[in-house]
Amino acid sequence: MWLSPYFRLAQAGFVLAREGALSIIPKESLPPALRAPIALGRLVERPEVRRTGHVERLNRALRLLGPTYVKFGQTLATRPDVVGPEVAADLQGLQDRMEPFDPKLVPDILSQALGPKAEQLRDISAPVAAASIAQVHKARLVPTGALPTTVAVKILRPGIVQSFAADIESFYAGARLFERLARKLRRLRPLQVVETLDRSARLELDLRLEAAAISEMAENIKNDTGFVIPTVSWDHTAQNVLTTTWVEGIPVRDLAALDAAGIDRKVLAANILQSFLKHAIRDGFFHADMHPGNLFAAPGSNDVIAVDFGIMGRIGRSERRFLADILYGFITRDYRLVAERHFEIGYVPANQSVDDFALAIRSIGEPLHGRTAADISMARVLGQLFAVTDLFSMQTQPQLVLLQKSMVLVEGVARALDPDLDIWSLAEPVVGDWLRREAGPMGRIDDLKRGFEVFTDASKRVPTILAEAELVLAQTRLEQQARLRDAGSRLPLALGAGALLLLGILIGAVL
Repeated sequence: MWLSPYFRLAQAGFVLAREGALSIIPKESLPPALRAPIALGRLVERPEVRRTGHVERLNRALRLLGPTYVKFGQTLATRPDVVGPEVAADLQGLQDRMEPFDPKLVPDILSQALGPKAEQLRDISAPVAAASIAQVHKARLVPTGALPTTVAVKILRPGIVQSFAADIESFYAGARLFERLARKLRRLRPLQVVETLDRSARLELDLRLEAAAISEMAENIKNDTGFVIPTVSWDHTAQNVLTTTWVEGIPVRDLAALDAAGIDRKVLAANILQSFLKHAIRDGFFHADMHPGNLFAAPGSNDVIAVDFGIMGRIGRSERRFLADILYGFITRDYRLVAERHFEIGYVPANQSVDDFALAIRSIGEPLHGRTAADISMARVLGQLFAVTDLFSMQTQPQLVLLQKSMVLVEGVARALDPDLDIWSLAEPVVGDWLRREAGPMGRIDDLKRGFEVFTDASKRVPTILAEAELVLAQTRLEQQARLRDAGSRLPLALGAGALLLLGILIGAVL
């Protein structure tokens, strides 16, 4: 029924408003068009929320609404500076402490997914982590003719595909409604943003694609240090089952355990932030769900161990260069560079002023320099950015949605580990090295190589293109000849009809 997505969306909005979700949205980050609807929605808040200001049941509300909303809550959990420390602490339970599904279902799921290979997975534990999409079990893999190894077995929740589809459908409905009711905000491209999230969800719900993502990232980071990922067992992986090597680590959110193990939290935070930037800028392929439940510290070192590669981000070379230039511009306080890159890539319309845009960017960047992460209010920064995008008619770039979300997650995790985090100092080695390589001889060689590959590929297609052109020309000649023959056959009829018409006119004139 076409009304069901809107009904589901309205239901979700009511539940979230009742539990106080609208009260955590900072007014300064909202455009004027949305302030009145938010104020209206807060009228249905529970009395306890309005009286105390506590939003203690938001965690439960998101669980009830389903996996897509849980994902949203996981992002908020990393931003105590935006939602407040109490709300963030409550939402951390969404990251890997969800209620597991019935363990009695596990043997049948494995048997149907893996066939005879399922018998090689033994001593399967109770769920060691249960998230919104899947849960993870520890097991012993006993392959024929090989030594047993300890593995992690990830299993999708039964019925999760259908649940995600319903949520995404309601998001599409909400995006269409938003575009109709808030025409001035169409530049945010809500429909394209939902399409991006939809594609991401479809990828996340096929664990074979997650296995492929782990394999690709392993190739990208084979020469790196400080970032560790598991290895896939392809013989024991299917659409709804993923088996990887077991990794031991200390959760990055357990600060007391990190300190007790002698982990240097500052180094760990730097590894997380720099690894993410390296993957995004150098490789264009990055882990897009780096919340604290997916990150661990390796005992005996400050290495980061990452798990759960269901959501991956990919950006092209132009977006990577844009990101690097923007970060470098903020690092060096070259706001003119930041402004010019926005115009060159088409994010700001050409009819706007580069100088005025550079001035607006300076108003955001200057207050951030010389401040620690603890001194920066991201809510205020987001509010300023929204005002700037509105002022200069900037449009949302769907291809950067996952990157923007991931940067928020990564910065939130890193600043929790190190409140004195200096984002710009940590970013400079990664960004600067990549830009220097791009601008240097190696970058020029890569450009020439890519140009030669394009030229070679086009050259290979020339014979085919010529053959197709000849066919089109031949077909065009045949059609022209056919039209001439038809015209010739219709000429006598046309002359006869004209003569009869003229005769009729003459007879009428005589009579």
